[in-house]
Formats: sequence, structure tokens, C-alpha cells
Amino acid sequence: MKMQAYMFMGISTFFGLVAAMYTYWSWVSEARIEWVGTVVLLVAIGFGWMVGFWLWQASRRSEHYHGLPPEERLDGEIAETAGEYGFFSPHSWWPLFTALSVTLFAVGVAIGWWLFTLGVFAVILSTIGWVFEYYRGEFQH
Repeated sequence: MKMQAYMFMGISTFFGLVAAMYTYWSWVSEARIEWVGTVVLLVAIGFGWMVGFWLWQASRRSEHYHGLPPEERLDGEIAETAGEYGFFSPHSWWPLFTALSVTLFAVGVAIGWWLFTLGVFAVILSTIGWVFEYYRGEFQH
């Protein structure tokens, strides 16, 4: 994970340089700052550093308890990373409904507040359905 953290932080630093050049260039060419692109680049810097910092902290914590993972060692083998990565429900329709709800939510921002509100309720209901999927019915735990 440490390499991914460095990649996120490096790309975010690159966005910082691009943001500075973009702001300077817009100031020189138009005698004013073009705020939309500048703000978007600044937000990209923040998000990239946020994800990179989290990955870096998670890798430090993992290394403290489990040692270096195989992908970080020069002598690491592919077979060392074999195993179960988590539980993925093969029959679940809830991810599809949640994705459609988020799409409705996002499109609602552009079309109108009534669709946005409908999307909010759809996201809440589909997320509840996905979370509590294994508490009822045939696949109850």
C-alpha cells in the first residue's frame, strides 16, 4: 500500500504544480484568475493527498502488526498474497439498485430538486437493503 500512497501523493503534488501554472497563466492571458479550473485543481490536490495519507497510515499500521506485505518486498512471491479477500455476494441485486439510486441522485442535481429528493430516498432505501440483506430471508445468518 505504501507505493500506492506515494503515487497518490506524487500525482497530487503534480496537480499542485499544474494549479500554480494554470492560475498564473490565466492571470497573464486574461488579467484575471479563472476560478473554476483553479478550484477543481485545488480540490484534486486535497482529495489525492487525503487518499494518499490514509493509505500511508494504513500501511504503517499494517506493517507494525504484520510486517511488510509481499508486494513491498523484493523477495515476495505472488502465491503469498493468495487467500480470501472478503465476501462477495454472487446473487445480490442490491449493488445494482444502489448504483441506479446514486445515478438518480446525481442526475437530479442537474435536472431538478424533485428528482434529487427522490434520489436521496432511493439511495437511503437501497443502502439499507444492501446492508441488511443477510438479516432476513433465505440467506439469513
